[in-house]
Amino acid sequence: MEEVTTAVRQQHKFSVDGLQKYLSLKSRTVSNHDALTVRQYSAGQSNPTFLIQSPSSSYVLRKKPPGELLPGAHKVDREYRVQKALFSAGFPVPQPLLHCTDPEIIGTEFYLMEHVKGRIFRDLRLPGASAAERAALYVAAVETLAKLHSLDLVSMNLEGYGKGSGYCKRQVSTWTKQYTAAAHRDIPAMSELSDWLMKNLPASDNEVTLVHGDFRLDNLIFHPREARVMAVLDWELSTTGQPLADLAYFLMPHFWPTSFNISTTMGSLNGIEGIPTVENLISIYCRVRGIPSSLPQLKFYLALSVFKMAGIAQGVYARHLLGNASAPNAAQFGQCVEPLAKMALQLAEGSDAGPPADGLFPQTATGRAVLQQVKDFMRQYVLPAQQEVAEYYSKHAQSPQRWQPPQIIQDLKVKAREAGLWNLFLPAVSGLSQLDYAYIAQETGRCLFAPEVFNCQAPDTGNMEVLHMFGSEEQRSKWLEPLLKGEIRSCFCMTEPDVASSDATNMACTLCKDEDGFVINGKKWWTSGAGSPQCRVAIVMCRSKSQDAKNRHGQHSMVLVPMDTPGVKLVRPLTVFGQDDAIHGGHFEVHFENVRVPTCNIILGEGRGFEIAQGRLGPGRLHHCMRAVGLAESALELLCRRAASRQTFGKKLHQHEVVAHWIAECRLVIEQTRLLTLHAAHALDARGSRAARKQVAMIKVAAARMACQVVDCAIQVHGGAGVSGDFPLSQMYSYARTLRIADGPDEVHLSSIAHLELRDQFKKAQAKL
Repeated sequence: MEEVTTAVRQQHKFSVDGLQKYLSLKSRTVSNHDALTVRQYSAGQSNPTFLIQSPSSSYVLRKKPPGELLPGAHKVDREYRVQKALFSAGFPVPQPLLHCTDPEIIGTEFYLMEHVKGRIFRDLRLPGASAAERAALYVAAVETLAKLHSLDLVSMNLEGYGKGSGYCKRQVSTWTKQYTAAAHRDIPAMSELSDWLMKNLPASDNEVTLVHGDFRLDNLIFHPREARVMAVLDWELSTTGQPLADLAYFLMPHFWPTSFNISTTMGSLNGIEGIPTVENLISIYCRVRGIPSSLPQLKFYLALSVFKMAGIAQGVYARHLLGNASAPNAAQFGQCVEPLAKMALQLAEGSDAGPPADGLFPQTATGRAVLQQVKDFMRQYVLPAQQEVAEYYSKHAQSPQRWQPPQIIQDLKVKAREAGLWNLFLPAVSGLSQLDYAYIAQETGRCLFAPEVFNCQAPDTGNMEVLHMFGSEEQRSKWLEPLLKGEIRSCFCMTEPDVASSDATNMACTLCKDEDGFVINGKKWWTSGAGSPQCRVAIVMCRSKSQDAKNRHGQHSMVLVPMDTPGVKLVRPLTVFGQDDAIHGGHFEVHFENVRVPTCNIILGEGRGFEIAQGRLGPGRLHHCMRAVGLAESALELLCRRAASRQTFGKKLHQHEVVAHWIAECRLVIEQTRLLTLHAAHALDARGSRAARKQVAMIKVAAARMACQVVDCAIQVHGGAGVSGDFPLSQMYSYARTLRIADGPDEVHLSSIAHLELRDQFKKAQAKL
């Protein structure tokens, strides 16, 4: 819900001094002596948008992108004009302040508006909201759309803002031209869809109102606490014409297959608890406007909306190819055009009710493309490097050199980053959903060091997620950015040697307030990654002495502790079945003796540790489980290869019924776990971490058990070789067995599953009563 900004991207940089001088002349609130800070909004795919801050005020600046533009696009003058009229009419938009047509000031035409503070929900599915809040937000949105369509154009001096009647024909023609101008390859479905729309235009297209053109939930700013729209954003596509096209565009995600995602935040609304049905939203819209609730030719308007979305996606991708895209994830939109066109044709040829059928847990088009890239990269570079990596750690087993990663892994990381296969685990960076990444994690699980090659290794992934979701701007700048670049590593300090850490409220490492900040004292162990020379920071779970002792889950805090802080001591590397796991930076016992940190190192706030932990562990557990599926696949391959190559008692091993049954049982448990884990990934995408707790807990138990079973069978078929260093099976078993304890033992998760299952059963029983 936060406004996500980044440093201004290279292709969008402009003269801040020039802007400051211009505003000091044109604005009463900016003086010659004010220092302006400029940040770029990471969301949005059209006109680059910036947060401008002076010592006393905040503004938002929208400008044209630099370079060659599609004809008729990026008309910031129209945005300024319509917002000015709407603000005067009392409709919720940011107040427009000034419009500059002189490209000499910052390089392109721009306008400035007030900065409205509130909530922006980037994910249309509202994963973090309750069912009641989802309903209230969508009702507020559709009511706002109906009010927009009820405004009088003449009284706002907007009667000449668009061309009026005949809107649908113009839209089909406009988006056909826009698509053709931006197309990078021939997509027959787009041509077929354009023809169908032109042949099925509404018989009557005379109604004319102001239309937004891109009315979606993520283009609205809601009140910080209430389900009330404070501002409607992004008026670039606004014009006058048929209001039902606007309504259909807003309803469009209800008709997408449940598996379809344009991006991690734009997916199907089908079956999400609390979001009103299409029928209910139409009824509310018509009630506000005072019109009949039967909407003719909704099918046409839906197909037109999807066609328009495909045209927008193609334009975004074209700007990516030209190097002047407004958002960093523009490249992924090229994969969406053809699926959108085919979906629109299905809507056109079918009925108006419901989405077309889809497969079981399929990836997005972007996810499929990235998965194929990862598979190719693994086959070409990573898997062939396994022998060299194994020899390196064997050679340096008794040397401090083993804590330094081999050069081949460093070289592979450079290759992966150059290929764009970097930070794939983080949806906000990669544009992938959790379901998309689950398939990728399975692939990287086939090799013990593969996650690091793609900067997707634990515990850094969890720490990066924490900083991304809960970190302050200062914390993100200092620690998240270098972690995302792969310049540093990190560790996570939670488990303690002197308490039963399966009950996380037992954590005794203390956090005491001091004059200048906080003092940490305590012992931690199983701190993974602490032995890496690149490990620069730890996230430490501490108990705050100042918190309410009665609130068991409100006493702990997460604190950023630089590893070079006085008092931080790496005591010893722990071993797992005799192995120190140096390839992953080891698992260390770490002591904190009067370690002083400033107040700004507390993440989110004192006493918020468990709140953060729940947000961190959901995706992290999912990644571990899918990697366990990949590991099991590799173990089963080794098992089958051994069973086919060795002979006992006059026949091949696989011809012995007991071994054949082991193979069958392994395949059964792998497939069961894979489907259960993909279901959990889908639940995380659709409903968020809190709502998917039961699914995540189930896979945490099932995946670790499954991996242990499969690897154990593979070891048994290999005989003595299975427990030797000649095969990776002993290392695999070490990982799989540890997974039954790490991130909470099986027994804790089983208790959680039982609690959640009983809750769900009681709810069902009460509903029946």
